[in-house]
Amino acid sequence: MKQYEIRWASMPAPIGRRPVLLMTRTPASGYLNKLIVAEVTSTVRDIPQEVPVGANEGLAHPSVVNFDNVHVVAKKLLGELIGTLDPSREHEAKRALGYALDWSELKVL
Repeated sequence: MKQYEIRWASMPAPIGRRPVLLMTRTPASGYLNKLIVAEVTSTVRDIPQEVPVGANEGLAHPSVVNFDNVHVVAKKLLGELIGTLDPSREHEAKRALGYALDWSELKVL
């Protein structure tokens, strides 16, 4: 599992099965039992805490990664690879997380 992959996840109720973006750094995902993920949703609010994703990332519908919904989940809940956020867009994820956490140093990326 690699950082910035989009995978299916069996999230606890009431969330259920949905795509998530892996945020844990790649080297750590090999030895950690829990990983940091952000939910992918088709509910688009057009706010800075979102990163648009869709067909280019392997998704069937236009969606967003919502960084207001970040979770630590057991690695065993993560399933099939859907796609990957292009490396040229990684700064968008960092910026959106900066807005979600109100970290001004990340808001300018």
